[in-house]
Amino acid sequence: MIVLGIETTCDETAAAVVERSGNGRGKILSNIVLSQVSEHTAFGGVVPEIAARAHVEALDLIIAKAMGEAECSFDQIDGIAAAAGPGLIGGVIVGLTTAKAIALVKRKPLIAVNHLEAHALTARLTDATPFPYCLFLASGGHTQVVAVRGIGDYVRLGTTMDDAIGEAFDKTAKLLGLGYPGGPQVEKEAARGNANRFALPRPMHGRKDADFSLSGLKTALRLEAEKIAPLSDQDVADLCASFQQAVVDVVLDRLRAGLRMFRAKYGAPSALVAAGGVAANQAIRKVLHRLSFEVGSVLVVPPLELCTDNGAMVAWAGCERLALGLTDTLDVAPRARWPLDEVAAGKAAGQRNAAYK
Repeated sequence: MIVLGIETTCDETAAAVVERSGNGRGKILSNIVLSQVSEHTAFGGVVPEIAARAHVEALDLIIAKAMGEAECSFDQIDGIAAAAGPGLIGGVIVGLTTAKAIALVKRKPLIAVNHLEAHALTARLTDATPFPYCLFLASGGHTQVVAVRGIGDYVRLGTTMDDAIGEAFDKTAKLLGLGYPGGPQVEKEAARGNANRFALPRPMHGRKDADFSLSGLKTALRLEAEKIAPLSDQDVADLCASFQQAVVDVVLDRLRAGLRMFRAKYGAPSALVAAGGVAANQAIRKVLHRLSFEVGSVLVVPPLELCTDNGAMVAWAGCERLALGLTDTLDVAPRARWPLDEVAAGKAAGQRNAAYK
């Protein structure tokens, strides 16, 4: 089975071709990602209108490059998968409409993929991770702890009550006058800072649930910065180090709670899986290794290029769904919001066939 995947939910224009063998193993035949960082840097964040226009201008060429690198024709493709949400609605429309056009003209099945589901299933592409497993999904827009029990069977154990972890890193970088994207800049500064200089809070620490909250931490950081303004280079480094250490402590505590909930409901997970761009942070990776060792579980973190947004994860999710006969009609609607809970409840983007139920 060979599927073309299209990803346009934020500021990466991406397409990939992935093959799924009869035994369920995956192979990436091509994975092309065009980043729009340079277009958004001047604004300190992603501008939806600019992102959508950039997708329109680039997507056809990115798809052609992915097909060429995979040495595939559309006749050899078994399905067309596109991220139908959640995300910036303008970009989602571009990718989904393009997928519909290809599916219609080439008479191929269309699979409207939930972007979060694509992240959730990446560990099965890279490591053939068996169900059920515990997923820590952390990116600029999402922070969740999810029990991944099967295709279309996801139970959210915890989520953020306000900011996502990646968003908090980006806002911290903007507050301290660092570059965009903010996460790597904060991590770089933290490496030369004193993490014990500022006593920042650890929101939600010790609670039985697995929910996160980052807004109070972000506010505390701003107040500390205002107290000592103007900031020296060392002040910035110490603030970044203190902030990053607080996030690491929060992740450790919240994931411990999530894993306790997982074990109580479903038994021992086959693995602790991390996905999303925040998984690239080395301090967070270190604490994930520590936690997996503590609980006697395997840690699975896909390669960085598959943690951030990409077409291969969408193509793979399409493969997994198509293997079960789960396809969508051409009137499937793009969605700015589409929680994984709704995928689990059967409330997909469009009409699913009877096999989905």
